[in-house]
Amino acid sequence: MTIRYSSDFLRQLKKLNVRVRKSFKEKITTFIKNPFSPELDNHSLKREYQGYRSIDITNDYRAIYQEKVEGDELVAYFISIGTHKELYEKSTS
Repeated sequence: MTIRYSSDFLRQLKKLNVRVRKSFKEKITTFIKNPFSPELDNHSLKREYQGYRSIDITNDYRAIYQEKVEGDELVAYFISIGTHKELYEKSTS
């Protein structure tokens, strides 16, 4: 699986504190090895994020991605990272 990031995702990630960025780096390493590792709580989303999935970064932070097939390759395209509340408020505004 290939990992790609939207420009919005990278901007959001840059603004986060060092602890959250470090946790993201650890979780993405786990994701590459096993996207469905229990520590990630990888699950599909509903409503505004129908067709997307979420993984846990910290107790409160989540990363949202969409699986896409490009040619014969599966790509995890990360679009957003933030707290549960931030992501929910974004999707309803």
